[in-house]
Amino acid sequence: MADRDVWIIGTHMTKFGRFPDKDLIDLGAVAALAALADGGVTIQDMDVMGAGNLFEASSGVGQRLQKQIGQTGIPVYNVANACATGATAVRCVYMAIKSGEAEMGLAVGLEKMGKQGLLGASARSDKKTYEASGRYGAVMSVEGRLGTTLMPGVFAQAGMEYAGQHGGVGFEQFAKVAEKNHAHSVLNPLAQYQKQFSLEEVMNAEMMSYPNTLLMCCPTGDGGAAVVLVSEEKLKTLSDDQRKRAVKISASVMTSDPWTDADQVQPDVNTLTREAAATAYEISGVDPADLDLVELHDCFATAELLHYDNLQLCKSGEAGKFIDERGPWRDGTTPVNVSGGLISKGHPLGATGIANLYEVSTHLRGEAGDRQIHGATVGLTHVIGLGSACAIHILEKATV
Repeated sequence: MADRDVWIIGTHMTKFGRFPDKDLIDLGAVAALAALADGGVTIQDMDVMGAGNLFEASSGVGQRLQKQIGQTGIPVYNVANACATGATAVRCVYMAIKSGEAEMGLAVGLEKMGKQGLLGASARSDKKTYEASGRYGAVMSVEGRLGTTLMPGVFAQAGMEYAGQHGGVGFEQFAKVAEKNHAHSVLNPLAQYQKQFSLEEVMNAEMMSYPNTLLMCCPTGDGGAAVVLVSEEKLKTLSDDQRKRAVKISASVMTSDPWTDADQVQPDVNTLTREAAATAYEISGVDPADLDLVELHDCFATAELLHYDNLQLCKSGEAGKFIDERGPWRDGTTPVNVSGGLISKGHPLGATGIANLYEVSTHLRGEAGDRQIHGATVGLTHVIGLGSACAIHILEKATV
């Protein structure tokens, strides 16, 4: 693979929510055309395109999108990779540019989900079941064995396993994650929900799968997001303004679950993130302590707390202490999900991975308005799709 850098020069995301008056391609087209305009380029400048969509993936979404924004005959990669779908589309374009096959490309994530519930949730477990069990691993006595393909069960079990292995983690620490993200969402006009809740309101909400209450779970919805990527050689030919607003992709890494001979009841939501993070830090030369903000995959509050540890944002085993000390709040040591995260921003699956890149890029450009993390120069995005896939991107502000 050619040793040359890849940059983001344009990005956009639609507001996440429910849009009965727009179809899937409408949402993708809005994001794609706005990202192109943001980068000061057109579809005619693109050499390659990646389209990420999960629920209509077999219908040639990328080609359908091109019919609306401009058909130029370029290669189109249609990808579906669970919740990592959008980030996978970015990887396709990134690798085409990195290898020298393309100089500029467009990646679009688009999804129309409407009201589909909590990512397939149906079974629930409650606090009484947990308390009666007397042990962390038994909380999901039914769901843990029969319903682990349902996302609330998977991430509830993973969270309680972490709590069982490390001190200082309980229901309150998980709830604090959601309290934070709902508070952050108030400053994000593109978030699906923009309402602050107290810690007590979060903890007293309807229980979905202990310890995740309804306010600790992400909503499904509709939305689109897009990025325009360019090689460093091509970037040098663009205007001063385009170069100043460019954001460098210092690392782009994907992993999937390694094989194990253990009797694994449910997917491993930790290992593939840890391995991707370690590789990304090595490639970029960025230390976790260097990060000014992180957008990570908080499909459930338990997931976010786990990933503090997996991404090395805190000392090993100290995720509970990290949230107790407000480390991931806007004014903390490493702000996490200042967008409101999936819990408030929403989670239209195909768009999520690219929306995270939009958020971090916007802060590095100094264009995030009221939610701006001042002085931000380095950020990380993370998304995990059970099936399983993890994508991590480390972004750095342009110094030209």
